[in-house]
Order: sequence, then structure tokens, then C-alpha cells
Amino acid sequence: MQRIYTDTSVFGGYYDDEFSEHTIPFFEKLAANEFVLLYSSVTEDELGNAPENVKELVNNIKKLNTEFLEISEEAIDLATDYITEKVVGKTSFADCLHIAIATINHADFLVSWNFKHIVNVQRIRGYNSINIKKGYKQLEIRTPREFENYEDNG
Repeated sequence: MQRIYTDTSVFGGYYDDEFSEHTIPFFEKLAANEFVLLYSSVTEDELGNAPENVKELVNNIKKLNTEFLEISEEAIDLATDYITEKVVGKTSFADCLHIAIATINHADFLVSWNFKHIVNVQRIRGYNSINIKKGYKQLEIRTPREFENYEDNG
């Protein structure tokens, strides 16, 4: 079963007019046990300030097919490397932790709606060049939209 790390933006996207159309089906796949959802204490910390409906969504999801990942020294070091190598600026350390935790824990995908710091071709190349240099595999970074089923009508 695929293991998909989900950052905070995806939980918020469930109730966001712009993203819900593609986020709700993603969580429906989780409810149908089509993959394991990975999340971390970074996600939990960021969700601390979320609206109540998002917190309720998270609490209901935790009962499903999920795996909680701790922040390790290895993840902190890798996230620091992303900053040092200027993939993103210092203010994006939490985003770097998401990438590092997913990488170190061999997630099949990291899913996000954060186009500025995560789901961005240049950033993805930067993260993965450091991952390769440090001996890790490349991380597939996508949006929830890319996990939808499309009918083949021709």
C-alpha cells in the first residue's frame, strides 16, 4: 500500500473553495483504505491554529489508515541542508521539515497545496538534488488532484 505524507495545506484544502473539489476525493480514497496517510508533529503543530472544522477532520482521519512520524535529528539536519543550499529561505524551515521527514521515512509521495515552497518544479528539483547528494531517494511531490481517478473514454 502506498504511503503518502500529507502536509498541513491538504487538511485546510478540504474546506477551501479553491481546493476542496480535489481534496475531498483524496480523503475519500483514504477512507476506502487505498493508501496510508503519513503526518508528523510538524503537521500537528501547524494545525494547532486551524479552524475547528479542520481540527475535527484531522481527529476523524487519525482513526483511519494513518502513521505518525516523529521529527528526528536526521530530519532536522536534512531540512537545514535545504535551507543552507538555498532551495528556500530560512522562514520556510517547517516546509523543509515536511520534505525531510517524508524523505527519510521513505514516503511514496508528499502531497501539498503549497505551490510557493513545496509543489514547485524548481523547489522539487532543489530538494531532490540534495536528497540524491545525501544518499536518499528522490521524493515524488504532488497535489491531491493527481490522485484522482479519470475515466478513459477513448
